[in-house]
Amino acid sequence: MSGPRLDAVAAAEAIVSAVEEGRAAVAVTMLEAPAERLLFTRVGDGVRRQGSSGDDALDRKLEDLARGILDGSRPEGRAEVGGRSAYLELHQPRPELVIVGAGHIAQPLAEVGTLLGFRVVVADDRPEFASSERFPTAARVVAVDFSDPFSTIPLGPYSHLVLVTRGHKYDYECLRRLLTSEVRPRYVGMIGSRRRVRATYRQLLDEGIPRERLAEVRAPVGLDLGAETPGEIAVAVAAEMVLEWRGGTGSPLHRAERVLERFFREDGEGELEP
Repeated sequence: MSGPRLDAVAAAEAIVSAVEEGRAAVAVTMLEAPAERLLFTRVGDGVRRQGSSGDDALDRKLEDLARGILDGSRPEGRAEVGGRSAYLELHQPRPELVIVGAGHIAQPLAEVGTLLGFRVVVADDRPEFASSERFPTAARVVAVDFSDPFSTIPLGPYSHLVLVTRGHKYDYECLRRLLTSEVRPRYVGMIGSRRRVRATYRQLLDEGIPRERLAEVRAPVGLDLGAETPGEIAVAVAAEMVLEWRGGTGSPLHRAERVLERFFREDGEGELEP
């Protein structure tokens, strides 16, 4: 049996609530009278439906379409379903950048993250470092215990986690907490030398952390830009996050396009045929 109707105000409120909770949702508007509204929200591995088209069979078909949009296997937009027209629109949470460690690299990284549109959260176990004065662009700055750093910082599939703590033991504690949980952030990176990363990995493997889970961690973090200063390192880390989020190769565009070689004659006497 079809469920209760969903009016425009309730649909808008449900979309806002889902996005603020870090969950993606697909809003469906039937384009012919009656112009019913439905909302399909990602909940764990499943989908929750709010509203109804008034037809159980049509609701199920719409849910299948919404699952495809949520999974990325089909685009949003207009669709013909069960002889009726519908418009399906995807609403995704704002990507989040969680920086654990509030030292000299965290400051420019928080600024770059904000410029890129991330909701930035900074955490440290030192209250004097975990302050909004040091991170004016961050949405949230919190003092945590590194033995359980995520107890007050919920992570999800839209989270980008970067560990820039001041020591190996803190990296280890944070990763151990994360990798023994069921949470799968979109991106996990840890700063450190090869020696520091190796020591952290060795401890985690010895404690039984599966190798495939460790393989999800990008360490050392960032693209190879030859970065040395805190600002340069922040750019290298941010560049890798954009690469992960948007896709690409990380190669210089001028090398990939080779405009001079491909379109201009070597003798300077004009352009080549495309």
